[in-house]
Amino acid sequence: MTAPETAPREGDRIAKLLARAGIASRREVERMIADGRIKLNGEVVTTPATVLKGLKGVTVDEKPVKAAEATRLFLFHKPSGLLTAEHDPAGRPTIYTALRNALPDGAGRVMPIGRLDFNTEGLLLLTNDGELKRAMELPSTGLPRTYRARTYGEVTQDQLESLVEGIEVDGMRYGRIDANMERKTGRNQWIELTIREGKNREIRRVLEHLGLEVSRLMRTSYGPFELLNLGRGQAVEIRQVDVEKFRRTLLGEGTADAPISAPQQARARISRATPRRDSSAVPTGKPPAPRRGGPAKPGAKPGAANPRGPHKPGPRR
Repeated sequence: MTAPETAPREGDRIAKLLARAGIASRREVERMIADGRIKLNGEVVTTPATVLKGLKGVTVDEKPVKAAEATRLFLFHKPSGLLTAEHDPAGRPTIYTALRNALPDGAGRVMPIGRLDFNTEGLLLLTNDGELKRAMELPSTGLPRTYRARTYGEVTQDQLESLVEGIEVDGMRYGRIDANMERKTGRNQWIELTIREGKNREIRRVLEHLGLEVSRLMRTSYGPFELLNLGRGQAVEIRQVDVEKFRRTLLGEGTADAPISAPQQARARISRATPRRDSSAVPTGKPPAPRRGGPAKPGAKPGAANPRGPHKPGPRR
């Protein structure tokens, strides 16, 4: 006797729908369901496998859930000394303290895509779409994250290039790391590193394993999105058409090959506001010289990818 054909499922799991609506990530929604915080028509939802066509009748903490809004994506230049969290029991300042002034009116609730450590600065992406957040964070997606680290100690380019094979530190295996010496002065150097997994404190642990002291760490890009010269503590929204194009490519085909060019990001920045020329956006100390040799990034313009902020000429002599 042949098994009956399974009828196609109509709708999506409630965890996916709530994540898409920006309530939380799928994993966090599952925890909320386990805690009995989500109801459907007044009845507690007991399993994240519940399939729905929409969110009508769904409440979270007794509050009705609104239909999913259009996906929004913001680039935020996180300063050092902020926690990537909504609240901190120890009372430390969080990114949401700075975001009150950085985000435009009507931005709504946004969630960080990945995290930056308390003392790490640079590009932090924010979205209202939990499904997009989860997809961009998954190691299997393979989105590259590029950092610049100011370090002290002895290291060679050969040692850095050996990281392309991965490395194990204190029992933790880290995958491929593309590392390049940008500038070296005595025992001080700037190093550029690109990873694709984003494990907790990965960059710091690997560099410390090589015998280096990390005095500054900045993320300059995440996938196709770059920090460019966005001022410290400022945020900019990516154009809706570009966000939808990237989202469809990422979720539909499972690739990250949908770059948003620097000119497009610049236009998005200009359309909202002209960034302030803030001296706090320029790191202290002598900036590293541009990398010598090697091809430039496709479509890049001189100075377009400078994460150190706008250049200010000195006085004429």
